[in-house]
Amino acid sequence: MVLKLYGYPRSPCTCRVAVVLYEKKIPYELVNIELIKGEHKNPTYLEKHPFGEIPYIDDDGLILYESRAICRYLEAKWSNKGSKLVPSPSDLKAYALYEQAASIETSNFDPFASKAVSQAIFNPLFRGLPKDQVQYEEALKTLSLKLDGYEKILSKQKYLAGNEITLIDLFHLPYGSLLTEAGSDLMTTKGPNLTRWWNDITSRGSWQAVKDGLTTGVVNFN
Repeated sequence: MVLKLYGYPRSPCTCRVAVVLYEKKIPYELVNIELIKGEHKNPTYLEKHPFGEIPYIDDDGLILYESRAICRYLEAKWSNKGSKLVPSPSDLKAYALYEQAASIETSNFDPFASKAVSQAIFNPLFRGLPKDQVQYEEALKTLSLKLDGYEKILSKQKYLAGNEITLIDLFHLPYGSLLTEAGSDLMTTKGPNLTRWWNDITSRGSWQAVKDGLTTGVVNFN
């Protein structure tokens, strides 16, 4: 049975999962959930995802939601397939730095990048709300300060958890890329090390395959 990914083709969280599926070369089928039509709030959908959000996966009967949790599951189940994206827990130093990087992304990047993107793109497109310029600018101002910390980290190592790429680097891709669409150039102007890192991860084949939107149906890998 091919793993099924239930989501929207251009949803950041759906694309986050798809990037990992491409990195791990895991065949999957995208089942399109139409956000504009409110399909994610239908009773049948809520039976699978109690919060009415996207995405979730069905892996031979295992229903799993929350994009980061899904990505960690994919790496754990297919650890010997495709790219290795999480250090071994037996390597305490590497794993500690990985967990530190995970906290950095969820605490210092995602809340502010997603807020700016929501104000500039998602509120007008999906919620019928105008862009709140004040909130947008506040989110970018805070994010700019946070990225100063990224610049310091990346001046000493290639990726956020060390010199090997991990899930955490990939987690930045969807919202970081949408920042440009939202009118911000922070990811390429805050410093040479941040720019180097950003150009590195955005040039990966996995991101190039999903950045313009996913294709509904089955995706196989040779």
